[in-house]
Order: sequence, then structure tokens, then C-alpha cells
Amino acid sequence: MKVVRPALLVSALLLAGCASSGSSSSASAQESHWYNPLSYHWSALNPFSWFGGTLTVTEQGVAGLNGSTPMSESAISRALNNDYQLRQGMRTQNGQVEDFWQALDDGSVKLVISGKSSVERIEARDASAQSADGSKIGDRFSDKFSKAFDNCKMVAGLDTRDVECRAPGSEHIAYLYHGEWHGPAGLMPADETLKNWTISAIIWQR
Repeated sequence: MKVVRPALLVSALLLAGCASSGSSSSASAQESHWYNPLSYHWSALNPFSWFGGTLTVTEQGVAGLNGSTPMSESAISRALNNDYQLRQGMRTQNGQVEDFWQALDDGSVKLVISGKSSVERIEARDASAQSADGSKIGDRFSDKFSKAFDNCKMVAGLDTRDVECRAPGSEHIAYLYHGEWHGPAGLMPADETLKNWTISAIIWQR
């Protein structure tokens, strides 16, 4: 019996280990929903988590911001995972006064968010920002377009005249190009001039 008892103890321990392992598997199964991309909090899907600070503009929006986000400080802050300091302002856009929010990090403007009751436009201005197709801040006009006609329009920027061009095949993404030009106000620069202009913001528009 003295030989049998240790064997029984070992068997009991092994069975306990199996039970513990089985319950652990069960717990893992119960918690597996945390790894379902559809159930992630937006911050888990946020490209910041993947690329160490890269803002990516997609057809759906930017980070947690999209057309269903209310234009309130609390809602915008939640959508951005409370990662930014928010600053409210007003500006004239297309002849109308509009409210906007700036999302800042270390005093630098990373996003400009505008709209009425909900978000309608997001301008990603962070130096590391990129669009879903890989276009980045600083890319040249000629990297994406050969001509402005049917692709671009003049817009009034905060400080100067800029050219906004719809991303090919996209319903919601556009690029804001900035460059040096001394022509008349309201006149689109020649394609030869635009080819060296660079992306200063990547835009999501509802």
C-alpha cells in the first residue's frame, strides 16, 4: 500500500492538472471574444497600436472618428482614446463660418475636425499620417496625378491657397496639396506647377 499510495497521489495530481488545464481552456474560450476584431474597442483597431503613432485615413474615417461622431469635446475625445488635447476654434470656409476642433499632441496640431451636429470632415496633418493606399504627407502631386482637371479643386486654406484632389477610386478620401505659386487668386495652377506640390493634409470627408 505504501507503494500504491504515492502512485495514487501522482495520479490525482495529474488529474487535477488536467482539470485545471481544461478549466483554463474553458476560460480561454469564454474570453476569446476579446480577440475578435469586431468586438475590439476602437483603440485596439487604431493604427497607433500597430505602427507606433501612424494616423491612417480610411474610407471609414480616422482612428475612432467618423460621420456618426458628435461634434462635442467629450465624444471626440472618447473616439481618440483621450490621447490628445482638444482645442476649439472657428474659421471661414467657403464663405461660411464653421466650428472646428484641433487635436494636439505636444502642442502640435495632428487633426482638424469640423462639422455641424456630427463630424463631417477630418484633416490629418500629422507628419506620419497616411491614407489607406499608402499615400503619405509630403508625397508629390505627380506621385498620384498627371493632371488637375476632373481630379482637383481650389480651396481656401488657413493661410494660403491649396488644391484638394479626390483620391482615385475613393468616396471619402482626398489630398490637400500645397506649394509655391504666384498666379491670380482662384485660378488653378498649371499641371507643370502642381507636379512638385506636396500633400500637406490627408482628408476624410463624409
